[in-house]
Amino acid sequence: MAALFEAYITNLGKYNEGELVGETLRFPTSPQAMEALLKNIGVDGIRYEEFFITSFDGDVLGLYDYLGEYENLDELNHLACLLSEMPPDDLAKFEAALHIGAHTSSVADIINLVENLDCFEFYPEIESEEDLGRYYAEDLPIPDGLKDYFDYEAYGRDISINEGGHLAPGGYIVQTSNDFKEFYHGTEDIPKEHRVFALPRLSIREQMATYQEVIDRSSLEADRAHPETGREGR
Repeated sequence: MAALFEAYITNLGKYNEGELVGETLRFPTSPQAMEALLKNIGVDGIRYEEFFITSFDGDVLGLYDYLGEYENLDELNHLACLLSEMPPDDLAKFEAALHIGAHTSSVADIINLVENLDCFEFYPEIESEEDLGRYYAEDLPIPDGLKDYFDYEAYGRDISINEGGHLAPGGYIVQTSNDFKEFYHGTEDIPKEHRVFALPRLSIREQMATYQEVIDRSSLEADRAHPETGREGR
C-alpha cells in the first residue's frame, strides 16, 4: 500500500528531558514498522513508555487540520487503510467533505465520514459560485437573448446558501441525506489486520541492560536529590 500520510512520532520522556528524539511513521503501516520505530526512538515500555505526535504531513488535503498530538495509532492506521482502498474520485469527495467540517471532531468521526460518503453529492467541475449558478441555470427557461445578462454568480450563491453546500478546494459538495450512520464506535471495531501498535520485543540481554539503566538512573537521581554532607572542619 502506498503511504497516504505520515506522522512524526516523538519520545515524550526524552522530550521532557530536553532532547528531541523522534522518527517519521508512514500510514498505512505494519506492526513490524511500528515496533522498529518505537525501538529506534527508545520507547520500550521500560525506560520510556509514552510518545506523542509532533507533526503530520501527506497527500490528503485538509486532514491534518483535525488531527492532534495524542491520536491512537491503531485508529490512524485504520483510517489510512480505508482511504487507501478508495478510488481517486472518492478520495477527492472525502477531501471536500472534510472541508465542511461537520464530522471531524475526532479520528472516530472522520472514520465514520469515510463510511458515509454516499450522504454527499460532489461536483468536481464546479469551482465557483458562477459555475454553480450556470450548472443549475441549465434547467431554467431562460430565453437565449437574456442568458448573457443573467447573474449566474448571485444565483449560485443563493443555491449554495439554501442547500448548505460548500465550495471546497476540489469542487462543490453538498450533503443530500441525513441518514448518517455510526459504523465505527471505537477501537474495538478496528479489524485485526489494521491493528499495528506494539511495544518492541526485547531480547533477555536487552531487557537486562534496560532495567540496569533504569536502576542506575534512579540511583543517580537519588544522589542528586540527597547529596552527601561533607565533614565539618575542626
